[in-house]
Formats: sequence, structure tokens, C-alpha cells
Amino acid sequence: MPDASGNVARDHLRSFIERIERLEEEKATLMADIREVYAEAKGTGFDPKIMRQVVRIRKMEPSDRQEQEYVLDTYLSALGMAVEPAEAGEGAE
Repeated sequence: MPDASGNVARDHLRSFIERIERLEEEKATLMADIREVYAEAKGTGFDPKIMRQVVRIRKMEPSDRQEQEYVLDTYLSALGMAVEPAEAGEGAE
């Protein structure tokens, strides 16, 4: 005959597992909804790949974003790929 603590632990574990399963189902539904939004945006001419980057960047803390931009600029410069800022007055005619 199982003791009461074994039944309680089993019930508690089952409760956690069932909650996780429900949340996984909700997550799958949300992911499908997000894919639909990206598809809709693509249908109107937006680039989903760039939109995903924007979403990722907007989640970042400003200091982390600045550090990432600085490192990226450093790497691009080291590879000769840096975009030089336009000189003052250039193209302003």
C-alpha cells in the first residue's frame, strides 16, 4: 500500500506536467499567430527577416544595443567593410 506522501508527490508532479503541457499548447498557438503576422507583413512588402531583427533589437537594453553596434562597427572596420559617413555638405545640392 503506497503511503500518503508518495500519492501527494505523484499528484503534485502530474499537476506540474499538465500545466506545462497546457502552456506548451498555448505557446504553439502563439507561435502560429506570430508566423501569420510575419506572413501578412511580407504580403504587404515588408521583409520579415529584418522585422525579426528589429524585434530582437527592441528587446535589448540600450547599453547592450550600443555595445553590440560598437563591436559590429569594429569588426566591419577591421574587414574593410565599414560604411563611411557622408562628408558634410555632400549630396546637399
